[in-house]
Amino acid sequence: MRAWDGMDAFVEVVRLGSFSAAARSLGLSTAFVSRAVSALEQRLGTQLMHRTTRKLRLTDAGRLYYEHARHLLEGFDAADQAIVDFQDGLRGNLRISLATTYGERYVAPLVNAFLALHPQLGVDMDFSNRTVDLIEEGYDLTIRTGLLPDSNLVARRLGERRLFVVASPAYLSRNAAPATPDDLAGHTLLLGSASHWIFAEHGQPRQRPVQGRYRASSGQALLDAAHRGLGIAQLPDFYVEQALVEGSLVSLLDPWRYEHGAVWLVYPQSRHLSPKVRQLADFLVERLQTPPWRRTIV
Repeated sequence: MRAWDGMDAFVEVVRLGSFSAAARSLGLSTAFVSRAVSALEQRLGTQLMHRTTRKLRLTDAGRLYYEHARHLLEGFDAADQAIVDFQDGLRGNLRISLATTYGERYVAPLVNAFLALHPQLGVDMDFSNRTVDLIEEGYDLTIRTGLLPDSNLVARRLGERRLFVVASPAYLSRNAAPATPDDLAGHTLLLGSASHWIFAEHGQPRQRPVQGRYRASSGQALLDAAHRGLGIAQLPDFYVEQALVEGSLVSLLDPWRYEHGAVWLVYPQSRHLSPKVRQLADFLVERLQTPPWRRTIV
C-alpha cells in the first residue's frame, strides 16, 4: 500500500460530511470509499473517525491527519495545475466572494478585464457582505473591507477606505449636530449589518456599539435614508464623497474619523498558490492601489 492510498477518499469524506457524497465527488462507489478509509486506518494503526448512521465525527488523530493530508493534496493539485497552466495558459474556474457595492463597482470590471485576457478561465462571483469561510465554502479569494480578524489567511492591502459619519442638512436643521461619539446616543441612527461603528481614539480604532430603529444590509439604502433626513449614518467614502462635495450630506465627528481602514484581498495560505489565483491577485492589487472612486477604471 502506497503512503497516500486512501488519503484523497478520507479528505473528501471529511470535507463533504458523508461517504456517499465523497463517492459521488470522486466518481467511485460508496463501498470502495469506505474500504479505502478503513484500509488507511489499518495502515496507520489508529481510528480516524467515528461512524454512525447519522453523522461522522473525527477523532483527535483524524483531525490531525486531515489537516496534514488536506495540505498535501492541495499541493498535488497545484503541481498538476501548474503544468497545465504552463503548457496551455491559465484555465479552470475562479470562485470569488465580493463585498456587494464595492465589488460591483470596482472589482467586477477588473475581473472581467482579466478574463478577457485569459479566455480559458471561468469565474463564479458571489456578491455578499457576509464574511465567507474561504476554505470550507471553496472560494479562491475574497474582497473584504475594514478591520480584519487574526487568521491564517493571506491578506493583501488593495487600498484605503475611510468611514464618514454623515447626515443631511434637513436632519441637522431639526437636530443639533453631535459634538462627540457619545452624543450619538441622543440621535436617530441608520444602521447597517454591523452592531458597532468605528472611530479613532488616540490614533487607534475603537468599536462603539450602536442601536437604532432603522437597519438595512444595503449601503445604498442607508445612503438614500440619510439623504431623506431620516437620521445619521456611517458609510465608506466611496458612497458619500460626491454627496459631501455637493453639500447634500454633511460630515460629522471628523476629529474621530478613523483614517486607516482598508480594502483587502484575502485568500487561503498555501505554499502552492495556483497561478490563476496568484495572477488575478497581482492584477487586482496593481490596479486598485489608488482608491477607484477617485479615478476612472479603464
